[in-house]
Amino acid sequence: IATQLINMENASSVKEFILLGLAENQAVQKICFVMFLFFYMVIVAGNLLIVITVISSQCLNSPMYFFLCYLSFVDICYSSVTAPKMIANFLVENKTISFVGCIAQLFGVHFFGCTEIFILTVMAYDRYVAICRPLHYTTLMTRRVCGWMVIGSWVGGFVHSTVQTLLTTQLPFCGPNKIDHYFCDVHPLLQLACTNTYAVGIIVVANSGMITLSCFFILVMSYVVILVSLKSQTSKGWHKALSTCGSHITVVILFFGPCMFIYIRPSGNLSADKSVAVFYTVITPMLNPLVYVLRNKEVKSAMRKLWSRKVGSE
Repeated sequence: IATQLINMENASSVKEFILLGLAENQAVQKICFVMFLFFYMVIVAGNLLIVITVISSQCLNSPMYFFLCYLSFVDICYSSVTAPKMIANFLVENKTISFVGCIAQLFGVHFFGCTEIFILTVMAYDRYVAICRPLHYTTLMTRRVCGWMVIGSWVGGFVHSTVQTLLTTQLPFCGPNKIDHYFCDVHPLLQLACTNTYAVGIIVVANSGMITLSCFFILVMSYVVILVSLKSQTSKGWHKALSTCGSHITVVILFFGPCMFIYIRPSGNLSADKSVAVFYTVITPMLNPLVYVLRNKEVKSAMRKLWSRKVGSE
């Protein structure tokens, strides 16, 4: 991929792109700088806290927390692909990004974004097995199986991102270089290409849309099966099952809703797209720790013990 990027940059007359960002007004940009810097600090601190808590706590050794740990790690990586550049651009007039940097950002967004989709799907399967097949849970969801599921998620994200990136780098860029977005994505780049991008656009939508829709369908079906299986449960069983699934359902809605809006249709209004993109690149990674911590007594308890150990050691 690296060799292809260099060859494509040499072949293209466009050596850099200009990111127009979320706002043009300087006063608004300063407000956005403070706001998104705070958001990014919360993302890193909150998700890192979950990773440290799960790794250091012996009581959080179930598959659910194993996947949550990787979800938090992916959230840090995912937001770090776009947020630092966006935040820095609020303070500078020259909002440029190199050709190679733009394609690398495109690869990172789709790599970590798709990996997160697969991990969320795996987490839904974990909840399905835990609630619908509790007697077989320990044999079906071994640490080895969970490890392979996470590896599969990373590999799936890599394959998807490689396809998206290679399709984009095949396009010639010879004129306009202003991207009406705050990061490099497929749809804005398709609109700048000096050729007919209809066929590539269909493949891109099919690639992203198929993954997003199929995973969302699996998620919905898993929770439908869970709800049906809870019919015979007592009210206490209902409450316990829904409390373990509630956090995951909230995160799925926050992440998949904006993703489907962007990627299951051809590129249209980029101004609307970049506003919606804020939800799955910044807002959802920021809310994930709050959603999982506030709704989960075990995580809150583990964090308190970790804090007590820290204070006690000092």
